[in-house]
Amino acid sequence: MAHESTPHFHNSDGLARIEVGSKEFMCVGALPPFDHPHIFIDMGKDNEVVCPYCSTLYVYNAQLAAGTSEPLSAIFQSEAA
Repeated sequence: MAHESTPHFHNSDGLARIEVGSKEFMCVGALPPFDHPHIFIDMGKDNEVVCPYCSTLYVYNAQLAAGTSEPLSAIFQSEAA
């Protein structure tokens, strides 16, 4: 059930950075079948973090709604959802 409440993001476009409206989220890398293990990332007190698998730089943006991103195309939509 955590999948439904934890936002998931991907970087299939190979962007230098993705702004996110959540400090806790899952990174899936690229879209399946080219994804990496879906890992939980917690920024804690920081405002940016690099995914240890795909090296995507995620930057927290308080102006964005929780669970959204800039660009919007970085939001991962599960087929099961």
